[in-house]
Amino acid sequence: MAADRKLFEEVGEGAAKPALQAGLIDRAASGARGPIRRWLMALFALVVIMIAVGGLTRLTDSGLSITEWRPVTGALPPLSDDAWAAEFEKYRAIPEYQLQNRGMSLAEFKVIYWWEWGHRQLGRVIGLVWAIGFVVFWATKRIPTGWTPRLLGLGALGGLQGAIGWWMVSSGLTGTMLDVASYRLAIHLGLAFVILGLIAWYVFLLGRPEAQLLQARRGREGRLVSLSTGLMHLAFLQILLGALVAGIDAGRGFTDWPLMAGGVFPPDPFWIEPLWKNFFENAGLVQFIHRSVGYLLFAFGLFVWWQGRKSAHRRTQAAFNMILAMLLVQIVLGVVTVIYSAPVGLALLHQIGAVLLWVIIIRARFLSQYPISTSIRGTS
Repeated sequence: MAADRKLFEEVGEGAAKPALQAGLIDRAASGARGPIRRWLMALFALVVIMIAVGGLTRLTDSGLSITEWRPVTGALPPLSDDAWAAEFEKYRAIPEYQLQNRGMSLAEFKVIYWWEWGHRQLGRVIGLVWAIGFVVFWATKRIPTGWTPRLLGLGALGGLQGAIGWWMVSSGLTGTMLDVASYRLAIHLGLAFVILGLIAWYVFLLGRPEAQLLQARRGREGRLVSLSTGLMHLAFLQILLGALVAGIDAGRGFTDWPLMAGGVFPPDPFWIEPLWKNFFENAGLVQFIHRSVGYLLFAFGLFVWWQGRKSAHRRTQAAFNMILAMLLVQIVLGVVTVIYSAPVGLALLHQIGAVLLWVIIIRARFLSQYPISTSIRGTS
């Protein structure tokens, strides 16, 4: 005999029900955060290598060896003796050869040519890696909600960087210039650090779920965010000044420290007319400003570190400790580079140090914005 049913019992009640899958909308909106993060990390590594190769290109005076901007056809180097002779002839027509490298052999020209070709080729590789990654993620609809403009922006900045690179090179192809214009070099390097900083920030954001970031933002340490933002801006200014120093070889003109040519202030700091040109082309004044901002950066960094020690979060404290450690390393590298007249190896280490310091400051700023709470035992 069948059991009596309750008055309002639904037909089929008591049968096994399928398990509900919660959060499907959120999961769809989050996209492929992990794969996109790994793609951005690959781009980050390529940009760091690009900055290093660009520094070596400048330090070896190779940047003007290719006198044309051919974004597509320039991917192929000279493949015959006639092609090499034609490239060499173009180089012999510019001021750098006529005023500085007259008598250079074809074999010597090939050395600087390969440096510049490699620099440009790496730029093409970065553009290709970005384009393939973006198209794949976009076509498969795996880009998280709100991230398409950010990723497109990176590609646009990369294209702009290529155009600025040629604008920089073109400044050294006419007149009496022996190198590219230092202020154009500073803009070129500055944009590379902007791109690197944005990629780093995006990697940090994608490293944690969106819901966790929203929760973490409630514990935002506003004062540390402001201080680290100020430190980031000051570090960026110092990077631009470093590019000005490299652009006119100012790091090799005054090799004593802490004085300059035996004095606190360099001799003849304003001998170039008009006056404003001294801030870009006077080796003594440019190096003096770079040194002075370096001292200011260290002093402000020390204050920021001291405030960072007061954070309620251990990982944030550790991030600010890393800032102080890298600041000390970078200052020592800067002083040693000056004393030894900026040899290629030391100058490159100093530039890589700037990259590390830049990213470490951005990471500390991120952890101030999105702190990671830890238990008493120090686990998340």
